[in-house]
Parts: sequence; structure tokens; C-alpha cells
Amino acid sequence: MRRVINFSATWCHPCKILSENLEKIQTDIPIEAFDIDDKFEVAQEFGIRGVPTMVMLDENVEVKRKTGLMSTAELEAWLNG
Repeated sequence: MRRVINFSATWCHPCKILSENLEKIQTDIPIEAFDIDDKFEVAQEFGIRGVPTMVMLDENVEVKRKTGLMSTAELEAWLNG
């Protein structure tokens, strides 16, 4: 089963916009949000070097990742591609 982890931070303006864009789209893929300041160990485990970063997992194996702000159209294409 696929799932996505959205790594962000409260101080990150592009992260806030990405979260707003995520709310505008429909997807069956579960999306978990992790604040890198609160979940530092998880961010470190995934090698997160910048936010926002979205990591897609399939059966807990990373299949793709995207760092940076995405529009709603880009998000839909990334999630469904």
C-alpha cells in the first residue's frame, strides 16, 4: 500500500502553501505530515535536507520523492504518476 510523508516545518512558508494545496486535491493515498522540528529523528532517517519534501512509500520502500513547492496540478500528477 502506498502512502506519502509530507516533511515540513512551521516556520517554512512554502510548506504552508503546499499543505493548503494538498487540502484542495482528492487522493486515495494516505498522507502523513511530519514537522521536522518535532520529528527530527524521522527526518534524519529519511535524509531530509530541505522542506517541504514529500516522500512516497510503497510497502515502506521509498519509490519517489520531491522537494520544493508544488502547485495542485503538480501534486496531482506526482501523486498519480
